[in-house]
Amino acid sequence: MTVFKKSLLSLGLAALGFSVMLMVSMFVFMNSLYYETNTDGIKSTAKTLMTAIGEDRIIEIYTEYADSIVLVTDVDLPVTASGDYRLTLIAPSGYVLWDSHVKDRLVNHIDRDEISAALQGKESSSRRNSISTGMDQLYYALPVTDSSNNVIGVFRLSVLIPDFKTRISSVVFPFISFAFIMLIAVFWAIYAFSRSLSTSIGRLVSIAQTGASLVSSSEPVAQEFISLEKAIRAMTSELNLRLEQAKAEGSRLEAILNGMSDAVFAMDSSLTLHLVNPRARELFNLETNSIGKMSLLEATHSLELVNAAKKALSAGCALEMELTFRAGAEQHFKVFAAPLADINGSGKSAGIVIVLQEITRLVKLERIRKDFVANVSHELRTPIQLVKGFSETLIDTVSEIESKSEKKQMLHFIEIIHKNAGKMESLTNDLLVLADLENNNISGRDMEEVNVAALINEAVSSVEPQAKKKQIEISTDCPDKLKANLLGSSIIQALINLIDNAVKYSSKKSKIRVSAFLENDELVLQVLDKGIGIPTEHMERIFERFYRVDRARSREAGGTGLGLSIVRHIALLHKGNAEVESRAGEGSVFRIRIPLHHRNS
Repeated sequence: MTVFKKSLLSLGLAALGFSVMLMVSMFVFMNSLYYETNTDGIKSTAKTLMTAIGEDRIIEIYTEYADSIVLVTDVDLPVTASGDYRLTLIAPSGYVLWDSHVKDRLVNHIDRDEISAALQGKESSSRRNSISTGMDQLYYALPVTDSSNNVIGVFRLSVLIPDFKTRISSVVFPFISFAFIMLIAVFWAIYAFSRSLSTSIGRLVSIAQTGASLVSSSEPVAQEFISLEKAIRAMTSELNLRLEQAKAEGSRLEAILNGMSDAVFAMDSSLTLHLVNPRARELFNLETNSIGKMSLLEATHSLELVNAAKKALSAGCALEMELTFRAGAEQHFKVFAAPLADINGSGKSAGIVIVLQEITRLVKLERIRKDFVANVSHELRTPIQLVKGFSETLIDTVSEIESKSEKKQMLHFIEIIHKNAGKMESLTNDLLVLADLENNNISGRDMEEVNVAALINEAVSSVEPQAKKKQIEISTDCPDKLKANLLGSSIIQALINLIDNAVKYSSKKSKIRVSAFLENDELVLQVLDKGIGIPTEHMERIFERFYRVDRARSREAGGTGLGLSIVRHIALLHKGNAEVESRAGEGSVFRIRIPLHHRNS
């Protein structure tokens, strides 16, 4: 017998056994339900009949005939011998006082189960063949009590019920016959299918074996066998090639993961880990044999990482964020979470890969850099102020020099010192502002609702003296009722920087326009000028620290190279951004965009 025949035969026998067990269980349940239903019916009938006759009447009969050991025939009760139900009144001694179907003397019933229970004050039922009538009966007995709650007799009702097997035989026999026929048909179908399948496989095996024997012999070989042999060999070769490729790919992937300095987690959509590289195991102290048994939360104990994974899964796209772990030494990581596409092309995510790149050293270096800038700026501020102060004093004392040539030369040198001291002071002031902006995380509590037009007017007033020297006209356009939640002093600083740049790089008698308006749920602060403009190749780097488009002109104008960087940081503090549109020789438009309902991180 082939493996297919064995498998299908086992399957058929299992189905047969299950069917037989199901039928037997069903018949047992139906048999129990059948008798329970009839018992409930006779119980209800007995209580109804007892109520109809009247308890007083029944108690009266028992009181009058309690000592009788023969049937009482002169009692008139509403139950006749022709009815379906048989009513029996039994004395405490066990003798029958009255029976609706039997008129002769009956044996003592004290040993009947339902009678014994009723004499003890309990309702009871039983099923058996009646000795008195010779038929299968279902009995239900009720205790009869007097006013003192003493049992003075038994009120028993019985009914003839056909046996369950007899009751359902007319229905079950056709069903069993039909099931038997269907079983034979199913077995025949299984046998035919297994025979056909085995024959087909056997024929293919026989052809292959015959072809192999013919190929190994010196006899002429039919073209069909040669083709079949080539096809089987080609298929075997292709399978071996694919298997080797899969092994090589797995080895390469393992080598890459083992050599990575970043921690890698691969998991399914329920965030159960399937692959963890050595760096991740080292980072979170994971045992190799525990992979595949624990979730991402159990492995990392990081709710932020779990939330990032869930967010990437729900969004269906890659996610990038930064996390800090403070277990022991503080560690900073850049997290990349990317969902895995389902190979079946269903569009759903089959899992997710998370890569943790440690940036602790970069964060520390950035912190050191910020501290260095702030500290150097503070250290330089005092000597610069001294140099500037003494240069001013020297300018005042130059008048005491009698020689005109010496006085002129001295005045020239002192003005150079004073001018450069002023530049250094501006530079240190800008560095301090920038360091303060980088280290300051403002929140909603730091901001307040301010009138935007008032901020613009204050910024314009600060720059107006320089604008008047070049006869530049500054106009404003802002709704009087426009208000926003802002850090007012920072916004004024940003506007001053933008307007000051517009004045410096605009020709005489030109115009500058400062405006504010709402656009797409954002507050837009805009400064437009008709100055020299910015070449396209410099646009991307214009907001970097110390970046100058024209270094010679910037120094001549007195700029520090930090003004636009400060503008960008102020915009970022408000969860917004700074942008520029410009063409060389045509002027520039600088904008600060601030979302009105930004979320604080």
